[in-house]
Amino acid sequence: MMRLMRGMAEAVAPAFLPCGDSALVLQLGDCIDARVNADIFAIAAAVDAAAIPGLVEIVPSYRSLLVRYDPEIIRGRELEQRLAGFSRPGEGAGKKGRGWSIPVVYGGEVGQDLEEIAAMKDLSPEELVSLHSSVEYRVFMIGFAPGFAYLGGLPPILHTPRLQKPRQYVPAGSIGIGGQQASVNSVAGPSGWRFIGWTPIRVFDPQRAAPFLLAGGDRVRFTSIDPEAGERLAARAAAGETVIEPEEAA
Repeated sequence: MMRLMRGMAEAVAPAFLPCGDSALVLQLGDCIDARVNADIFAIAAAVDAAAIPGLVEIVPSYRSLLVRYDPEIIRGRELEQRLAGFSRPGEGAGKKGRGWSIPVVYGGEVGQDLEEIAAMKDLSPEELVSLHSSVEYRVFMIGFAPGFAYLGGLPPILHTPRLQKPRQYVPAGSIGIGGQQASVNSVAGPSGWRFIGWTPIRVFDPQRAAPFLLAGGDRVRFTSIDPEAGERLAARAAAGETVIEPEEAA
């Protein structure tokens, strides 16, 4: 099980793990840490730019990189040697992803868990909203569903276990809390996360040239808006308008 690292992660030599006969995992450590994650995305970018013959797909996550390859073009041992040349600790230091300000309608029908979580934490709903929107989150990885972003940086007081029995339907755009992470639902579906609001922003839209709004390493802040503003933004998004623009990566 991965552990949460609150301080500075120590430099860890990469480990290589075979996944069958056509995939390899490069792993850095065993903790959730922004610096390790930044190294993973720096390695992913370097591997992608290298265009190594035989590579089929690269999939970065919290602290590992899955590389799928064609064994008829490149062998696993050769690929491991090539990847070792990219895995330099600290490679991602100082690199920032794009910044996003995502508007949220807190509470209401979609944010059905807001008051319960506030009561669990001995907070008012307004205090919970203030805490949730007071920090910058990091997109640690995209996974589970198209465009679904796992967000680190949730204030510790808001860490809340998932529901024992998942709900069968949660709308796209729902703003969630699951354990020590935050999220924005990219598509409608079942979920065991707890939800405190809704955003009209479409983090996944297959009609866009770039269907996924968020990418690993991006930074996210949430801003509170009223329901009327949310409906206006939803109408604009439905009409295909660009509702928010990113602050470009540094």
